Amino acid sequence: MKILLLGGYGVFGGRLARLLGDLPMLELIICGRSLAAAQAFCVAYVGQARVTPLQVDRQNIAVALHTHLPDLLIDASGPFQDYGAHRYLVIEACIAAGVDYLDFADAAEFVAGVAQYDAAAKAAGVFVLSGVSSFPVLTAAVLRQMAQQMDIVSVEAGIAPSPYAGIGLNVMRAVVGYAGSPVKLRRNGRDGHGIGLAESRRFTVAVPGKVPLRNLRFSLVDVPDLQVLPPEHPTLTDIWVGAGPVPELLHRLLNLLAKARRHLRLPSLVPFSRLFYTVLNWMKFGAHRGGMIVRVLGTRDGVRVEQSWHLLAEGDDGPYIPSMAIEAVVRKLVQGERPDIGARAATRALELADYARLFAGRAIATGFRHDMPGASLYQRLLGCAYATLPTRVQALHAPSAPACWTGIATVERGTGLLSRLIARVFGFPAAGDNVPVSVRFTPEAGGERWTRTFEGRRFSSLQTAGTGRDEALLVERFGAIAVALAVVVEGNRLRLLPRRWSLLGIPLPTSLLPGGTSFETERDGQFVFDVEIAAPLVGRIVAYRGTLKEKGDGGN
Repeated sequence: MKILLLGGYGVFGGRLARLLGDLPMLELIICGRSLAAAQAFCVAYVGQARVTPLQVDRQNIAVALHTHLPDLLIDASGPFQDYGAHRYLVIEACIAAGVDYLDFADAAEFVAGVAQYDAAAKAAGVFVLSGVSSFPVLTAAVLRQMAQQMDIVSVEAGIAPSPYAGIGLNVMRAVVGYAGSPVKLRRNGRDGHGIGLAESRRFTVAVPGKVPLRNLRFSLVDVPDLQVLPPEHPTLTDIWVGAGPVPELLHRLLNLLAKARRHLRLPSLVPFSRLFYTVLNWMKFGAHRGGMIVRVLGTRDGVRVEQSWHLLAEGDDGPYIPSMAIEAVVRKLVQGERPDIGARAATRALELADYARLFAGRAIATGFRHDMPGASLYQRLLGCAYATLPTRVQALHAPSAPACWTGIATVERGTGLLSRLIARVFGFPAAGDNVPVSVRFTPEAGGERWTRTFEGRRFSSLQTAGTGRDEALLVERFGAIAVALAVVVEGNRLRLLPRRWSLLGIPLPTSLLPGGTSFETERDGQFVFDVEIAAPLVGRIVAYRGTLKEKGDGGN
C-alpha cells in the first residue's frame, strides 16, 4: 500500500509514520514543501515501512497524485483554518484521481463542510474522511457509548497536553488565529457561538484508581466536535470543548489577548504565532503527563444523570494519541477492512474498542465515572476501580461497614527533636510492638471522621471528597492542616499519595509537603494497613502498620 503523507515530516505526520513503522507492506511518501526536511526525516526514520522523501506543494497535488499513484493520501499539514478560498483543493484532486483520503483537520468549518463532496466521492468509489483525530473521533466514540444509557443533554470536553508534548507551528497558527473570534457551537438548545480562548472552565482529569492530573484551566477551542456531534444526538442542547495547555501563566496571557481582541476589535493575533510557539515549546516543566475528559449531563427515565470519561497518558505515549485514529484506519485497510465510500466527518470511524487495542501495552489508562447514589466516600473517589480492591479493603470502606475495627499494630517514631515535637502536637501514638489499636468511623460533614486509638491514646482526622482544585482527591484534615491525597489502586494495594496541603485554607509549598509510603491491602484474609508520615527537613514523624478486623458498633 502506497500512502502519500502530506506534511509527513511535521509533528502529527511524523508521529503517524512512526506508529506505522512495524508494517513492512507500506510505502510512505513523506512529502511537504521542504525537500530537505523530508529527506532528513527519512534518513532518521526507524521502521520496517519504506519511506521516500518528496517535495510537493498542495497547490500542485494533482500532479503528485498522477505521478506517484498512491492508494491513499493523508493530509497532516494544515493549518486547515487557513486553506483559503480553495480549501478543499486536495480533496477534489483525490476524488478526481480516485484516491482515498484522510486528514487530521481540527478546523470545525472545514470538517463540517466535507459532506458536500459525498456524492462525488461515492461516484468515484473513494472514501473521504475528515477530522480523523482525537477530536472528534474519540469524543464521538465516548458519547455513543454514553448514549446507550441516557439521552445526552449537555457535553463538556477538554484535552490537556503534556508540557513536553511539543506543538507544531501550524497548530499554533490555527489556535492563535481564532483567539478572540466567534466559535460556532450549540448553546441553550440553539445554534450560537462562543469566543475562542476567551471562555474558560476548570476540569480535573481523573481516571478511576489513578493519580489525577492537577485541576486545570481549559479554554474554548474551535474543534470539529462543536459542529459535527450535535446532529448525532438530537437531545443535545449544549456543547463546549476546551484545551488546557500549561504553563497556566502563558495560558492566561492568551485568554487576556483573546478578550482584548474581542472587546477592542483588534486585528488577528496570528503575527504572534511564532512567539507563542517558541515560548510554549521552551517552557517545559512539571510532570510529563497529559489527559482528556468528556463530561456529560443527561436524562434516563426522566431522571437527571451525570457521567464522565477520563483518559490519562504518561510520558511519550500521550503525544501519539491524536495520530492513532488514522493509524487504526490504516491498519484496518491493511487487513482488508475499508471504510464506506463517500465524504463525511470521521465521527464514526472508530469505536472505543478500537482505541483499547491501540492503547494496549502503552502507559495510557481510561475509565468512566458516574453517579453512585448511596456510595461510600471511597467508592465515590475510586469509581469503577473500587471493585478491583481486595475483599477486606472493600469491606472496610463499604457503606455498610461496621463502625469500629480493632487489631494489633507496630508503631515507630522519628528520633529527631522536630519530628518528636510534631508527633506530640498531633497526638500520634508512641513507639511499641503489639500495640492494641481500634479505628472508629463516624459520619461527619459529608465525609468520615477516623478516630484511631493506640493503647488508649487517640488522634483523629476528618476525610472528605475534595472540591474545586482538590476535585477527585481525598482531603484529610488534622485540625488546621488539610492534606489532599490521590487514592490510587496499584495491584492489590490501595495507596494514598499526598498531592497538596494547606493551613487554614492557605496553600503551603509542595516542596515541604509531608509524604511517606502509605497503603492498605489484604494478607491471609486480614485487612492490613501500613502508614508512614514523613516530611522534608524533618524525616520520619511516625509509622504504624498492622491488621484490623470488624468489631461492630460496640467497639472502643
